[in-house]
Amino acid sequence: MTENQEEILKRLEEKYQAIGQNTDTHLEGLVWAKPLTYWDYIQPEALLSLQIQRTTLPDEMVFIMYHQINELLFKMILWEIDQVCKKDEVNAKFFSDKLTRISRYFDMLSSSFTIMGDGMEVEQYMKFRNTLTPASGFQSAQYRLIEFASTEIINLIDFRFRATIDRNTPIEHAYDHLYWQAAGKDHKTGKKNTLITLFEEKYKDEFLLKMEAYNTNNLWTKFKSLPPDIKSDESLVKAMRHYDYTVNVTWVMAHYTAAGKYLESGTKKVEATGGSDWKKYMHPKYQRRIFFPELWSAEELEKWGEI
Repeated sequence: MTENQEEILKRLEEKYQAIGQNTDTHLEGLVWAKPLTYWDYIQPEALLSLQIQRTTLPDEMVFIMYHQINELLFKMILWEIDQVCKKDEVNAKFFSDKLTRISRYFDMLSSSFTIMGDGMEVEQYMKFRNTLTPASGFQSAQYRLIEFASTEIINLIDFRFRATIDRNTPIEHAYDHLYWQAAGKDHKTGKKNTLITLFEEKYKDEFLLKMEAYNTNNLWTKFKSLPPDIKSDESLVKAMRHYDYTVNVTWVMAHYTAAGKYLESGTKKVEATGGSDWKKYMHPKYQRRIFFPELWSAEELEKWGEI
């Protein structure tokens, strides 16, 4: 046995002893284990079986796969955010590196809208979209979790109600005044539409738990808790600002522009599939959603979303 093999065996002994396992049993198991393959590890057959069309229109497949790719990227983003939020002590480099990764994913999401904007026939989209009502990208639970994990709840409250809500406000009351609630309510009666009713039936309980957990442990609170020398690190501040602007302006406007190409393609006014006033719901100058408000000047805040 070589010196290297002895060292490996020693490390294996330490590993399995630490969890109360017999090293010989695990080594014996390796004798009978199959070799790992790409398809076993990545599971492409399972992944590629998830695209189920509702119509016979070919471009619906583009629409389905594009949104599924978005959800995979959202999962990657949450994975990185949680590493920052759950780490007891972070330095400027660790924080900056994670934010750079996250921003890179959102940069990819922003530029990818041409896949839909230029990659689907308007005529086909205007046909198959009618089979999707009342479903909407609004109902992406992972995207809502990214928002909760990025900032304090007050920064996600509908701008009209922020003055009446603070840290002592019950979570459920704050939830009912989140900015995106406006897209799911009748403005005259306050009654929630089917879009948001179905969304809440599936996710509301989880959202309330996540709001509670993330409100004091998110990217913004983590940043504010850092020592002054780390908070003033130029690369970290730049990464924070880039992430904030990318998520809340660049990516939103890319989505807004892509939606406009289809929803304004004819002479008839068209609503989003969920029934919302998509222009006011989506445009950042109306929502004024800003994750890290103290990192922006008064002038920058005043002109937020004006591009």
